[in-house]
Amino acid sequence: MKRTGFLLAAVLVVTVAFALSAAAKTTRRVVDVLIIGGTTSGTTAAVAAARQGVTTLVVESTPMLGGMFTAQGVPAVDGNANLPSGLWNEFREALRAHYGGAPALATGWVSNTLFEPHVADSIFKAMAAAEPALSVEYGFRPVKVFRRGRKVSGARFVDKAGNRLEVSAEVTVDATDLGDALPLSGTPYRLGMDSRSLTGESLAPEKARNIVQDLTVTAILKDYGPGTDRTIPRPEGYDPAEFSGCNATAVGDPIPPEMVITYGRLPNGKYMINWPTKGNDIYLNVVELPYERREAALRPAREKTLRFIYYIQTELGYRNLGIADDEFDTPDGLAYLPYHREGRRAEGVVMLTFDDVMARYDRPAPLYRTGISVGDYPVDHHHKCRPDVPGIAFLPVPSFCVPAGVMIPARTDNLIVSDKAISVSNLINGSTRVQPVVMLTGQAAGTLAALAVKAGCTPREVPVRRLQAALLAQKAYLQPLYDVKPDDPDFGLLQRIASTGILRMTGEPYQWANRSWFYPERTVSVGEFTLGLHDYAPQIAVEDDPAPLTAASAADLLRRAGGRIAPSADTTPLTRREAARMVDEALHPFERDIDFEGNLK
Repeated sequence: MKRTGFLLAAVLVVTVAFALSAAAKTTRRVVDVLIIGGTTSGTTAAVAAARQGVTTLVVESTPMLGGMFTAQGVPAVDGNANLPSGLWNEFREALRAHYGGAPALATGWVSNTLFEPHVADSIFKAMAAAEPALSVEYGFRPVKVFRRGRKVSGARFVDKAGNRLEVSAEVTVDATDLGDALPLSGTPYRLGMDSRSLTGESLAPEKARNIVQDLTVTAILKDYGPGTDRTIPRPEGYDPAEFSGCNATAVGDPIPPEMVITYGRLPNGKYMINWPTKGNDIYLNVVELPYERREAALRPAREKTLRFIYYIQTELGYRNLGIADDEFDTPDGLAYLPYHREGRRAEGVVMLTFDDVMARYDRPAPLYRTGISVGDYPVDHHHKCRPDVPGIAFLPVPSFCVPAGVMIPARTDNLIVSDKAISVSNLINGSTRVQPVVMLTGQAAGTLAALAVKAGCTPREVPVRRLQAALLAQKAYLQPLYDVKPDDPDFGLLQRIASTGILRMTGEPYQWANRSWFYPERTVSVGEFTLGLHDYAPQIAVEDDPAPLTAASAADLLRRAGGRIAPSADTTPLTRREAARMVDEALHPFERDIDFEGNLK
């Protein structure tokens, strides 16, 4: 009987598999731009590309658009509060309109912009639906990237039922959370900690290590009212000692237990549970696992979050807080996907390092000139679950820009990289990985893809200044000017001049919102002006002259630099804003193209 039962079961399995295979279908699509992943950057890449008038398809494995903000359950914004750039600003304004103003979003203490994941999802979907050239496919994951020679030409996807989606595209964007299109396309990448000899960063380890940051499966809890008891069943293996001491900040300062909850308080009585200190962070490196094995490998992360929820309900006394029933349609009610803080990083035509951010004007390659997105968050690495890894405690940086070349693989054409898979060092990934930076990098990726399609060239052949000009037209920042907002009548002008380095920014590491000042209303000295002008026109010697720059002295220097400008007798000191106008009118320096390293052509 056992043998007969085994044979019957085997026949049934084969029959069911055959039936599923027979029922599966293949759909083929042809578009200008394919976005692999409706993540935080994938969504903005898709919207940006479609707004440029090219047909765009974004393929996402979950039912939500927005990645970290939505499907991964991290609706608390890290950084860029004072850099209202491009689609990040558009998204934030939509949140403010939904909830009734900026104060309504300042509900927790980890951020001044917090919201419910399903609201963000609805905003992203509305933005996508408003673009006639944009379509979205949900429930599919990539299994193959089509490549011939150096050129990528689309990808194949499958869903859980075995249905296939095959997409041909002029340009493909890898916007996956872990850089999954990189190995599928044969594009070289790095994973884990970079060695000091590779990046030149003194803070990098001496030897490379295959270690990524801790990840988190987040939960959204909901207040079901006083007197209610929403305690979940006691999870298997629960021990309250696992979370003892959770009432401390990431740097170890003690805090009242209630701050563990109010940290991520969202509107409408909800709470984000994404707590690093003795909370639900966990070390799991699943990056190289195939999709079909990841779910099982990530099970310990989901179980740890359930144990932490039970601890919050029983030990901290919040029995009225239960798993929200209106956010994620998952069996356990937790986020669809884990919050991965890092994955693969492409080998790009350039690599941004921590030192490039800290000393932007004193580097061999002036990468800042090629900026396409901006950020201001400190270097944030989560390694508390790996005591063998030295801690990296929120290294302060000046606000920074992400250079264009990090999106371009060195040896693959017609593939653009966004999200966390851009070509940066492991160290500075702690700043470039946060949501607003990723959103803006996605906007640049989508814009670049569209420009390449319309020009009939590869993305690497699109001039950097053409990409930057297109982003400026979208009110996106190229440089992180803290004191020049998009409503400034000279916003575009000052962004352009700052991107040439003729008038330099002053960086300032500052708490959680690092800054770079342009100081448009300050005067500028002759010496400071010659310092920046020398890089553009080497015939101008750098002078140590503290005298204020005047229209007369500026006109003389600009004429010697090759500019077309009439002499002036005006000896009134110029503000930096006025000097920028003179530079722009005399030299049009932004019109002079640069390479991906920022060198003048």
